[in-house]
Amino acid sequence: MSECTHDCSTCSEHCGERKAESMREPANALSHVGHVIAVVSGKGGVGKSLVTSMLAVEMQRRGHKTAILDADITGPSIPKSFGIAGGQVEGSDQGMFPPRSKTGVEVMSLNLLMDDEEKPVVWRGPVIAGAVKQFWTDVVWGDVDYMFVDMPPGTGDVPLTVFQSLPVDAIIVITSPQELVSMIVTKAVNMAELMNIPVLGVIENYSYFVCPNCNEKHAIYGESHLDAYAEKHGLTVLDKLPIDPKLAALCDKGIIELFENEYLKNTADQIEKTLP
Repeated sequence: MSECTHDCSTCSEHCGERKAESMREPANALSHVGHVIAVVSGKGGVGKSLVTSMLAVEMQRRGHKTAILDADITGPSIPKSFGIAGGQVEGSDQGMFPPRSKTGVEVMSLNLLMDDEEKPVVWRGPVIAGAVKQFWTDVVWGDVDYMFVDMPPGTGDVPLTVFQSLPVDAIIVITSPQELVSMIVTKAVNMAELMNIPVLGVIENYSYFVCPNCNEKHAIYGESHLDAYAEKHGLTVLDKLPIDPKLAALCDKGIIELFENEYLKNTADQIEKTLP
């Protein structure tokens, strides 16, 4: 290998001296995004999309302009949660303009560009990663204080593309109480550390269920081990979300913006404190 000139633009993409910053893609010229927060997990089905939606709504309620970049190309669910149908994306020579939810949250998702939202996306990894990158470079986001990126599960092409191409300020890891928690969290955390991205903290979903009759908390999926794990690895436990059928109903009806709880208060407080 030739001696490094510290000019990464002249290097091969496989050069070991390349800096992550050199691989970042510029946002659309009309986009001004303050902070980018990726919502991740090592596995699917733990509630990343739900948490992403609720966080965007919560921060919007606090007076911040928020947006959601739906990076889960093969399993997009964000538009349905907000009641945004396809065909609402307009474009010009300047780029694509993301639809806004009823309370003003900007959303861009592949489902909004499909003529049939039930049509499967049968694409190879590089094509999917390219689409995610275009959501950053070709979408006119305007002025956004906090952009939340709803990530697909795992540590494959899309997470790698997001971490390398977007200026991600921090990640939030979503998990559940099962014994697999340590492995799930560790994979996501290790990838973030590898990419030099701070971990804001961990949110445990399905943590408990409050009986409507006796008002007692029940650990449906077993007792949580998250606190001990987080202390051992120096992570912050941001919030623990209960199993709440009302949230599922709001998502199904496309009215997640009507949720009335403070389940993510600590997380929102931490975001404002860490990324003002």
